[in-house]
Amino acid sequence: MLRYTLRRMLIMIPTLIVISFVTFVIIQLPPGDFLSNQIAELQSQGDKAAMEKAEFLRKQYGLDKPFLEQYAIWIGVWPGENGFSGLIQGDLGWSFEHDLPVKEVVGDRLLLSFILNFSVILFTWAVAFPIGFYSATRQYSWGDHGLTFLGYVGLATPNFLFALVLMYFANVQFGLSVGGIMAPEYLGQPWSIGKARSVLEHLWIPVIVIGTSGTAGMIRRLRANLLDELQKPYVVTARAKGMPPFGLLVKYPLRMALNPFIADIGNLLPSVISGSAIVAVVLSLQTSGPMLLEALRSQDQYLAGSFLMFLSLLTVIGMFISDLLLAALDPRIRLTGGVAK
Repeated sequence: MLRYTLRRMLIMIPTLIVISFVTFVIIQLPPGDFLSNQIAELQSQGDKAAMEKAEFLRKQYGLDKPFLEQYAIWIGVWPGENGFSGLIQGDLGWSFEHDLPVKEVVGDRLLLSFILNFSVILFTWAVAFPIGFYSATRQYSWGDHGLTFLGYVGLATPNFLFALVLMYFANVQFGLSVGGIMAPEYLGQPWSIGKARSVLEHLWIPVIVIGTSGTAGMIRRLRANLLDELQKPYVVTARAKGMPPFGLLVKYPLRMALNPFIADIGNLLPSVISGSAIVAVVLSLQTSGPMLLEALRSQDQYLAGSFLMFLSLLTVIGMFISDLLLAALDPRIRLTGGVAK
């Protein structure tokens, strides 16, 4: 197990390198960059002081250099000018649009995004697990049909539409404003008990909205897996030997059916994050989604690249955790890929 863990950790390094290169290629695909567009606009206005600053930033971050050299400077394996050290050393670069270091621009947004996405995953598991268990053990009952119908409705309803409906009912029926992830007076303020309480008060709406589709899909997978395990010979044999039904269900079939829960740790993160970006715009959430979309639109490459690398890092870590948990949970998974000795 230790050898497998070390091997998986070593695989993460080239994976992140490839992701960083692909990310840099994507943010460089549109013609020009933020500073080029700004310099062209300043030239038309005749603002020489601002033009000099834009040219200075362009040279500092190597935007006037070849593509591969720009990439090497960004990740930190090639020395930049004027102290820019790159991602490896924790220097996220400069946000040209906000005229601030990326670290200051992102502020609490990455932390809030992590809190939101982690809460969505917990909500998905907490709801999908008991419902999938109930549906599988009471197949074709009225409860199973009703929960299956609700699952299909959850899969078919777009997240942004569900967000609009919840906002309408919260405002009209209860007089609550559910926009944002915290009260306006806490924006930009240091963390405190009041700020944490405000985040918790506003968190339930986006968690329900984003988690609905993932919950519905996981219910279907858990139900199908558990039903498949219940029909296997080892379950029939255990029943014939008089093993208590609940003990049999928990000890063997349920354990094997948990594989999709564990495997989805890595797959759930990118789907949650991509879905939360649109919901964040609709609900005016102060998370990374709206800022990432704006950074991509304005070609603020260091801000966009930092967000994308953070999301990629979460995905890679999620896959690593799911691989370890699957190896520990299911003895049928061979760590060496061959026949067990």
